[in-house]
Amino acid sequence: MTQYGGLSQSEATARLHSDGFNEVKEPTVSFIQGVLARLWEPSAWILEAALVVEIVLGKGIQAGFIVLMLLFAAVNGAIQSTRARAVLRNLSHELTPLAAVKRSDKWVTKPAKELVVGDLISLRQGDIIPADARLLDSAIQVNESSITGEAASVHRQVNQTVYAGTEVLTGHTLAVVTAIGADSRSGKTITLLNQSAAPGHLQQLLGRIINDLAILDSVLAIILIVAALIRGENLISMFPFLAMLFIATIPIAMPSSFAVANSVEAKVLSRDHVLVSDLSGIQEAANLDVLLVDKTGTITENKPVVVTFTNLSDLPDETVRAYSAFACDQQHPSVIDQAILTFTSNNHVEATRGNFTPFTAETGYASATITIAERLLKVRLGSLKMLQSRDPESPKLPHLALDAGRSVAISINEHLVGVYILEDTIRADSRQAIEAIKNRGVQLVMLTGDNVKTAQTIALKAGLTGQIVAFSQLPATFSLQNLAGIAEVKPEDKLAIVQRLQASGHIVGMTGDGVNDAPAIKQAEVGIAVENAVDLAKRAAKMILLEPGLTSIIEILDSGHRVYQRMMTWTITKLSRTAELTIILTLGYLLNHFLPLSLNAMILVAILNDLVTLVLGTDRTSISHHPENWHLGKLGFISGTLALGWTLVGMIILTLLTNLHVAQGQISTIIFTYLILSAMLTILITRTNRSFWRSKPSRAVMTAITINIVLTITLSRLGWGIVAIRATTISAILAITLVTGVLLTRMRRLLYYCFPNRIKK
Repeated sequence: MTQYGGLSQSEATARLHSDGFNEVKEPTVSFIQGVLARLWEPSAWILEAALVVEIVLGKGIQAGFIVLMLLFAAVNGAIQSTRARAVLRNLSHELTPLAAVKRSDKWVTKPAKELVVGDLISLRQGDIIPADARLLDSAIQVNESSITGEAASVHRQVNQTVYAGTEVLTGHTLAVVTAIGADSRSGKTITLLNQSAAPGHLQQLLGRIINDLAILDSVLAIILIVAALIRGENLISMFPFLAMLFIATIPIAMPSSFAVANSVEAKVLSRDHVLVSDLSGIQEAANLDVLLVDKTGTITENKPVVVTFTNLSDLPDETVRAYSAFACDQQHPSVIDQAILTFTSNNHVEATRGNFTPFTAETGYASATITIAERLLKVRLGSLKMLQSRDPESPKLPHLALDAGRSVAISINEHLVGVYILEDTIRADSRQAIEAIKNRGVQLVMLTGDNVKTAQTIALKAGLTGQIVAFSQLPATFSLQNLAGIAEVKPEDKLAIVQRLQASGHIVGMTGDGVNDAPAIKQAEVGIAVENAVDLAKRAAKMILLEPGLTSIIEILDSGHRVYQRMMTWTITKLSRTAELTIILTLGYLLNHFLPLSLNAMILVAILNDLVTLVLGTDRTSISHHPENWHLGKLGFISGTLALGWTLVGMIILTLLTNLHVAQGQISTIIFTYLILSAMLTILITRTNRSFWRSKPSRAVMTAITINIVLTITLSRLGWGIVAIRATTISAILAITLVTGVLLTRMRRLLYYCFPNRIKK
């Protein structure tokens, strides 16, 4: 490449002070704006409609309760969103893209935000262009879909401008920065965080659950209306209750619970050197059952060393090795370049390097022209097969252990003159990490471009037992049974592998580091960019590892299981208590000709229950070491069992109170107290497979449950908003609830042993 000068460090510093950083500041959302936004969404609309009904009917107290519910949900949601944005903002600062820039006649690596107009930068395949820049010495292929919306690649010639945020697909060039930050065409600095809004499996399932609950409420509402019409009762008086019936189903706490659970684990992972760019990746990790691992840099060190060198020419070994160094990329040395440069560091010849063309997958080699004593030599370094094919008089190769590692050949003036054999070393932590991942029920499959024999050697050293199969030998649908790795994998094959596994029902994790890994990383449920990944791979990933190796993936799996357990508790509690409330209300009205829960009591049930579920995201959990599955059958079985037990006892209480001619106001308070206490015990029962009295919740959960119980007892005893009842009555309800909770715990454990598949699957 032609030599160009860049800015001096003092010039760059002066321009940085005058022009500012190469970034576009994100628009800020105030806390008030966050609150107002949550007052204008579907879940809030139902509450607001109920509020209008209460105001029209002149029920001030009930209207006040609904206002409190609205404000509580909106304020809490805004708080959690603010916290989540702060976490992701802090994480994004740690992922500032880097750029190769020439300062004071030296190539250095700088954060892209420190680039200034006039900087000389180096661009190569896989880079995200950090600023608008004019090409100087070579044409490149660019993906400009980020600014044009068109997926087709664009060919940019010398003196043409390339734009910030676009991707270099092929080529290697120098460029001078022409615009930064807000002055760039894209108007923004590249971000490496891919914050996908696509819901994960958990959110999708909960969405279906909510729809089913809404259908249930609609059916029950129709039953109540028909019954009221048959009995000739006032339908207007039913409207507030029907509105509250639907309100009880709205998952007011769901967004906040998700935000809390995921942000808690995102902070934990950041301490474990994992950056989370898409929070859905955490919860998907609990379901992960197959992990596709790129061999290089993950299982191995990605620091190959030359183990043998074979000279095929009459030249001295030192001379051939010295020529090899000229064909290495010295601006952006790859791991292969670095290995050969290290191996040849003691070999020197007096020569001048002219034009240099870096390695590309299309050519299969790097090339350079060198001048020695007025003699011009063309040196190529790259694929043995490719350079052999270009040599019309290719020498007969001696017996080389080509299967033992990676072969790199060197040719001079199209004549093959030498072959290097490089081997990569297994990371010290690979065997232990692989064993730990396998013990969590996740099948680890190694992907490599190496031949089958080389892949078998690596797999054996890493502790991967099973078959190594060439990608070309894989059928359209294949089994993972006894599969340790897939060899001879081209980068573009990885996406097909991920898609085939997903089509077979697997939840797939994928690690990678290269440009061509990005589609597979993006497609996988848990896409992971490894430590030395290019910008595009990081941009596609949901997780970015800050340390090499597989150990951090264990932490990702454990975080996923913690989120799963917390959300499982939330879901089962929501299902069981909603079924309990709606069935008791409906049966109570049909059998006893009155609604057994006053409007005020119903509002209190909705508020107090959500107070606890909000903190479930911080609960202490026990991790199961096997992939989890979100199935409606499993959830329905567990929650249905609990709801049936609680509802049966609740109907017995209601029937006894009715037969004893207890006043309706007192019945309402008794049922309210029972519903709250049973909901608190449901949380304690579902959060563990052990007896609830043997598993200690987190301090936040225990505090919320205690406050809830105290508030319930206080309201019931003093009659604030509801009819007061005696302390002895409250004690009796508490005793009945505890006994029922113990019986349900025993019954759940019995069902676990009698029907384990119904619970596990």
